[in-house]
Formats: sequence, C-alpha cells, structure tokens
Amino acid sequence: MTEPLTTLWEVFIRARTGLSHRHVGSVHAADSEMALQSARDTYTRRDEGISVWVVPSAAITASDPADEASLFEPAKPYRHPSFYKLPDEVGDM
Repeated sequence: MTEPLTTLWEVFIRARTGLSHRHVGSVHAADSEMALQSARDTYTRRDEGISVWVVPSAAITASDPADEASLFEPAKPYRHPSFYKLPDEVGDM
C-alpha cells in the first residue's frame, strides 16, 4: 500500500469582521497553498467569508469525550450565574 500524496486539512472560515472563525469542513491537498485555494473554491463560492484558515488535521489535538468528567467537572457555579435573581425591570437577558 502506498502513502497518500495529499494531506487532510481542516477549514475554518470567518463570515465577517468581529465574528470567530468556524469549522466548515475539510479538503485534501498536497501543501498549505493548495489547501487554501481548494478551501476558498469549495467553501466560499458565494462570497460567504472574509478570512480562511487551513490547518493540517494531524496538527489538531482534541480531548476524548470519555474524559468529560475529569476535564469539565466540577463545574464552577460562578461561570453560569443561574442562581442570581434578576429584578423584574431587567426583563429577559
């Protein structure tokens, strides 16, 4: 079996100024320039973005969903102020 000639790249696009980049998909390409052009052609055909990032999939490190309890518990209650009583004048937030 031979090695593939292309690398898998993850594509992130920022729709407009002030927004964060969002993952929109993946492309296969031999290098970063080719990946950037392929991502542009594939994911911004209708002028959907102002900025495109491509990252080799192999460079991304992710947590294992099985480790959720050790990574995210105990939840810090002050990060989610659901226990505060809002005055009626405030309305919905």
